[in-house]
Amino acid sequence: MAITSVLINVADISRAVDFYTRHLDVVPVEVTSDGAVLDAVTATIRLTRLDAPADSTWIADDLQAGFRHVGFKVSDLDERVERLRADAVPFQLEPIHAEGDVRITFFYDPDGTLLELVEGPLQYHEVYDRDAVDADWGLGDPDRPRFDHVAETVADAPATHEFFRGLGYTLMGGIHQPSDPRGFEITYLRGGDSSIEIFEFGAAETNRREPQVDAPGFAAVELDGALPEAAVPVADAAGRTLVADADGLVLAVGGA
Repeated sequence: MAITSVLINVADISRAVDFYTRHLDVVPVEVTSDGAVLDAVTATIRLTRLDAPADSTWIADDLQAGFRHVGFKVSDLDERVERLRADAVPFQLEPIHAEGDVRITFFYDPDGTLLELVEGPLQYHEVYDRDAVDADWGLGDPDRPRFDHVAETVADAPATHEFFRGLGYTLMGGIHQPSDPRGFEITYLRGGDSSIEIFEFGAAETNRREPQVDAPGFAAVELDGALPEAAVPVADAAGRTLVADADGLVLAVGGA
């Protein structure tokens, strides 16, 4: 099972399409006044316009369980950062050289979704599935930004690994964060040509956010195939059944 789409709620379709085409070189597949489908190489970004959005309960604190960010692989991070700055796009983290020998930066889309750019092949501190790592690296440097992962904070990483293993994901690798006093560790689950990035904190308590699909920003990850009975039903939207894992990450199935 692989990620086929990332569902994002927006206030203005034209504004969101302009942002994603300008800064992430997505290719519009379908655009209407109510929604858009954007090709991001390995998956699509599906935008839905909300007429009466609820106030978002998402906060930019990795100790809040559930969705954290959407990541894209790039080969020209510095150039893209300059363009983002020129458009006064708000950054959550300026470019840094991160653990795993990659350069990263975080910024927000117009509706508050946190996005990451990653440059370079991630050098995993722990390799659990060599074939998966080789397949990941084998995708190479992208000609245009390529959807790479969705990140999630969890309370119980082994339980999360087991949940996604039931969906066909493999535990690919891990990255340590030795300078973080919260006991921050990252593991990567691989399915198809993208990953789910799992955050865990051994020395800090996480706070669960109830699933929210009627607010601006990230709404759900769409997967191909069927979900196990362990998933918790959340809602139905646009012909998709929405469920959540134990930490509140919303997953969509049944899309066209």
